[in-house]
Amino acid sequence: MASPSVFSVFFVYICLFTSLCFADDPFVNYEFVVSYITASPLGVPQQVIAINGHFPGPTINVTTNNNVVVNVRNKLDEELLMTWAGIQQRRSSWQDGVLGTNCPIPPKWNWTYQFQVKDQIGSFFYFPSINFQRASGGFGGFIINNRDIIPIPFATPDGDIIILIGDWYTRNHTALRRALNGGKDLGMPDGVLINGKGPYRYNTTLVPDGIDYETIEVHSSKTYRIRVHNVGVSTSLNFRIQDHNLLLAETEGSYTVQQNYTSLDIHVGQSSSFLVTMDQNASTDYYIVASARFVNESLWQRVTGVAILRYSNSKGKASGPLPDAPNDQYDKTYSMNQARSIRWNVTASGARPNPQGSFRYGSINVTEVYVLKNMPPVTIDGKRRTTLSGISFVNPTTPIRLADQFKVKGVYKLDFPTKPITGPPRMATSIINGTYRGFMEVILQNNDTKMQSYHMNGYAFFVVGMDYGEWTENSRGTYNKWDGIARSTAQVFPGAWTAILISLDNVGVWNLRSENLDSWYLGQETYVRVVNPEATNKTELPVPDNALFCGALKKMQKPQDISSAPSIIGNRSKPFLSLASNCRLVDMNVR
Repeated sequence: MASPSVFSVFFVYICLFTSLCFADDPFVNYEFVVSYITASPLGVPQQVIAINGHFPGPTINVTTNNNVVVNVRNKLDEELLMTWAGIQQRRSSWQDGVLGTNCPIPPKWNWTYQFQVKDQIGSFFYFPSINFQRASGGFGGFIINNRDIIPIPFATPDGDIIILIGDWYTRNHTALRRALNGGKDLGMPDGVLINGKGPYRYNTTLVPDGIDYETIEVHSSKTYRIRVHNVGVSTSLNFRIQDHNLLLAETEGSYTVQQNYTSLDIHVGQSSSFLVTMDQNASTDYYIVASARFVNESLWQRVTGVAILRYSNSKGKASGPLPDAPNDQYDKTYSMNQARSIRWNVTASGARPNPQGSFRYGSINVTEVYVLKNMPPVTIDGKRRTTLSGISFVNPTTPIRLADQFKVKGVYKLDFPTKPITGPPRMATSIINGTYRGFMEVILQNNDTKMQSYHMNGYAFFVVGMDYGEWTENSRGTYNKWDGIARSTAQVFPGAWTAILISLDNVGVWNLRSENLDSWYLGQETYVRVVNPEATNKTELPVPDNALFCGALKKMQKPQDISSAPSIIGNRSKPFLSLASNCRLVDMNVR
């Protein structure tokens, strides 16, 4: 990683009163100070968003069912929200960190997120969710390890490595935002970063001298779990390591059928983890490459990230040309077939002892169907906007979940159409009314010329089908009803569709969006509102004591004493540790 590991304090609470603590599940605490620093990842000094002074930020490393506490101090000059991509926030959309559920953290304020990683394992990442800030950094890895009592479906790796890849602009997020607000495209990125660093100088013409590059050090004959996340703006990337096979083992919290790849396409917002055995000549270095997909290679040559894999006894530099990417600029069938080959390991245990495949999604009756169609950007009321099914989403000044809680009328409408509207596109705060314990089928139809990827907060959905052309009801005959992968971000190829199935068992208000930042920023999102009509704390936790208020509820907001870090339990003005008076505290330092 570009930033060193940080130590967190591992708080184990053995509770006398469970009303104050979440049973015996450990607490893991992190302090995030979010600020600007100056860095030159592509050789040009620019403003980036750092966490605790580092870019990228620290890795959150926890275990299934841990309670995670992250106190975020906003030292930016604008509002901030942190979201946790792929973390399901069971019973607690209050902690989701998007505008539909949370008021932003004002500059010079802090806010404490607290959530349980209930029944989850796998590879995820976090990032700032508003103001286009992810384009300037603020992201980092998020690992959820299996509990010791749950076996993993492979031998314990000799090491764990996080690799954050993403396209990058030398303009910061505010300049990119201005371009989008002015109706312009962002244009070709200036490069691809690997763990916040620019490319190794594999080509003296394309890569200027003096750029700091990432080096991953390994030992011969050892097997490492390498977790790769595409945290970029809008570019699909092909990931590969020179002369090494990538054995895919997990994607976004689901163990996969293990298959070897020489390279794998990882789309914006997606995460995959590989088992890689260091079985090559240990006396030399090797290239690690992340290059742009579905583009004119000659024009986009500079949009290539290159890092170095270094064996511990290596004596020579990496040499030769970079390993080839798939040569299919005009034929994306290869990439789609590769995506279809990623399948759920139905016999492996996930976060629980029972096999993943014991949830037989293919035999559940669908209760609601939504066809969400993406089109090229349009002009609405003189503004360039993106749409889903003809609607460009407008974020309300009062978060949807808070509006529900405090019965604020007129904030949104539960009228998102099940099929694309036939009239002119419009701007609206229109959301989907999901049925609690329903089973929703969503067809993501991409009628744009660009690759898109879509993410849903609060859930892992089943990717059951994808193909070129227009989806029809006959397309269901091609669905994989047995071992379609469960994940939280799915790619949709241009001129194609992807079908997903979602079991609506998590109460809350959940963001469904394009992960491509430009499309998301310009309106390509909505929310799915899932309400338990019986309204019980068993299915949704109460509003946190430290909730921020804005919009129609701004008068409820009290001034903040930023000298202390509030918690979601107990009095808002008291530090977190004062709330544990009825619990026995055991300190353990963990990396």
